[in-house]
Amino acid sequence: MTAPLWTPSPERIEQAEMTRFRRFVEQRHGRSLPTYAALHAWSIQDIARFWHEYAAFAAIRFATPPQRITSDDPMPHTRWFEGATLNYAQALLEPASQPSASATAIVAADETGYERRLAWADLRQEVARSAAALRREGIGRGDRVAAYISNVPEAVILLLACASIGAVFSSCSPDFGIDAAFTRFHQIEPKLIVASDGYVYGGTSHETLPVVRELGARVRPSRGIVLVPRPTERPRPGWHSWEDWLPRDSRVPAFEPLPFDHPLCVLYSSGTTGLPKALVHRTGGVLLTHDKELRLHSDIKPGDVLFYFTTCGWMMWNWLVSALAQGATIVLFEGSPSYPSLEPLWRLADRIGITHFGTSARYIHACKAAELRPAGVARLDTVRTVLSTGSPLSTSGFEWVYEAVKRDVHLASVSGGTDIVGCFMLGVPTEPVYAGQIQGPALAIDLACYDEAGRPVVGQPGELVCRQPSPSMPLMFWNDPSFARYRAAYFERFPGVWRHGDLIEMTGENGIIVYGRSDATLNPGGVRMGTAEIYRPLEGISQVVEALAVGKKEADDEVVWLFVVLQPAATLDSQLTERIRAAIRTKASPRHVPKHVFQVSQLPRTRSGKAMEIAVARLINGGQVPNLEAMANPEALDEITHAVTSRPGTLSG
Repeated sequence: MTAPLWTPSPERIEQAEMTRFRRFVEQRHGRSLPTYAALHAWSIQDIARFWHEYAAFAAIRFATPPQRITSDDPMPHTRWFEGATLNYAQALLEPASQPSASATAIVAADETGYERRLAWADLRQEVARSAAALRREGIGRGDRVAAYISNVPEAVILLLACASIGAVFSSCSPDFGIDAAFTRFHQIEPKLIVASDGYVYGGTSHETLPVVRELGARVRPSRGIVLVPRPTERPRPGWHSWEDWLPRDSRVPAFEPLPFDHPLCVLYSSGTTGLPKALVHRTGGVLLTHDKELRLHSDIKPGDVLFYFTTCGWMMWNWLVSALAQGATIVLFEGSPSYPSLEPLWRLADRIGITHFGTSARYIHACKAAELRPAGVARLDTVRTVLSTGSPLSTSGFEWVYEAVKRDVHLASVSGGTDIVGCFMLGVPTEPVYAGQIQGPALAIDLACYDEAGRPVVGQPGELVCRQPSPSMPLMFWNDPSFARYRAAYFERFPGVWRHGDLIEMTGENGIIVYGRSDATLNPGGVRMGTAEIYRPLEGISQVVEALAVGKKEADDEVVWLFVVLQPAATLDSQLTERIRAAIRTKASPRHVPKHVFQVSQLPRTRSGKAMEIAVARLINGGQVPNLEAMANPEALDEITHAVTSRPGTLSG
């Protein structure tokens, strides 16, 4: 068995919320559950029993109690906590820990050094004012409100105001172009749009008013547009500003009891393979799932400070906001994580006292490639946990965190998605951390790795599946009354079983390795392999910052093409190309070796930062890449096209 990078101390295990829950279950059920594996096995034996017990443990505040926990309907029609009513906003604004009214609920910061703090009393009052404004506009239960908005406190306030009255919230980031925003919002026909008038990124201020104006003309919200100015900007003439829209008098929040399955929010798939799927998530499902993931798996306690680098166009923003239910402070950051360098976010941890530092694997890999040592630029005394998601974190990325950030820290790599607005697998604060492995499946997630025949396998790559329902699976897709699109998305490959579309491996350490999207799997010579198997050998080549591998069809076979981003001073000459091939041949296999290697300055990415392997595969095989507006950097595809076409002989066959 591989040696762990980190093992929690006995004191840390004893104080963990996971331990407290394990003992809660043991006492109530009169059985011993000595390990996380035993607790997880118990959690999937009877899903309804688990959620009943967790709701009791977490003291979830039901206005009316449930009559039963799950319906008898199979996925995707399962209904949860039937008869129960509750309110998501109330759970977040009145957490059981009861922070003092003057304590900080939200810290908002941006790349310019601007900082703003909202106390719990201020947040509650602003939510009440916003809810009153929504009611004044005739917006109520089931009506949709769209936010084209930066990662600012007004976004949180609006979400909680909608939740308090039963309106349905939906958001995307203001760096989305007009077509990307329109293809999302027009599906749900919002009554109101709340929009930022601009944003800052990479040292540049970006104006959004032309997009906001056209978005309003195309979506035509009946109650118009409310504009949120940037913190240092004055209200724009001719626009209805946020502060003018709110009532002048102070208010006390009022919370409408809503059914557990009442829609809370609509999130969207990336839209890189077609029209973005509008995923409707239920109030109680989001609340309980996030509570479990934040409280147990992330060990967030009252008074902790959670930072996650995200935008309002990514489900991690919703996850971040839900930490308010733990009595924690949340940190909203607007701007680039690498401007003017990679150091400021680590210094932010010291300035604010961040306990849980959430970022992307891409940022960690960038820090490693730049040979940054965060421990040398910041004390990081308060940081107990580093969270990583967005793409698989490499083995060397794990090792870098323990070498360059902090020895005694819980590195929790997590993986899930917009589809479940949460995690299939994530950290376990009471268990060791092994390089390259996510620690385990989430409690009450019946996760398995299936081979092509639909058989569970361990120690080899296969499809990520979930064999039992979860309350954070979508309530429905918008405008999909027959559930045809829903079933096609997740249930066609293995009937009755959720197929997520990731290629994973269950390890001997009870961990999980994520290889990437299964539909981006390579198949040279009929041998199925994950792209991560190609990326891992490159970790030892200092000139390579990141890479993207795709399959190029040749006659009846497939060959591997590799695109690499190099350090600024490096060039892809014949010597480096051979080093890359030799490393892959030695550490993976001859079948993994790319036929062609191309140098590019950037990889195409979704707006949540994921490298777009499928889009590149389509491009080089003569297909079309739909919805370029859904991409963060569509110009990267042009660069790839140029790199390929400028090399003689690459497109033959």
